[in-house]
Amino acid sequence: MTLVERLVYLRRFRVVRAILSLVFGIDSPAQMVVGEGLRLVHSGRGTVFYPLTTIGTNVRIYHQVTLGRKDAHLPLGQSKMKRLIVGDDVVIFPGAKVLAGDGITRIGNGTIVAANAVLMCSTGDYEIWAGIPARRVGVRDSAV
Repeated sequence: MTLVERLVYLRRFRVVRAILSLVFGIDSPAQMVVGEGLRLVHSGRGTVFYPLTTIGTNVRIYHQVTLGRKDAHLPLGQSKMKRLIVGDDVVIFPGAKVLAGDGITRIGNGTIVAANAVLMCSTGDYEIWAGIPARRVGVRDSAV
């Protein structure tokens, strides 16, 4: 586990969140839930996590990724978003934006979100999503 990944697990402390933000450009709110085995490739530089996010186990996130909500123009109290759930063994490549909509948006177990994709809907398990807006372009072998 790298230093950055350890700091993400310690994000409940304000000074740790400040270090993550100032040194690595990572916005990692204390309210977010993170499972074991999170891997931030390239130190996750420039990554933004929305507070109502749950990240499963063994998730790999590259740099410049945003996990947020697509109605960010509305005040938080007016948002219909409930939660963004990232399943287990998900890979989110550099520059991808995962923007949750109304209710709960779920990224299925084993799903791949391609580089620079803009994903604004839930996915199934072991799917591959790419493009702007993202669409399913393939499936992934669950044994990989």
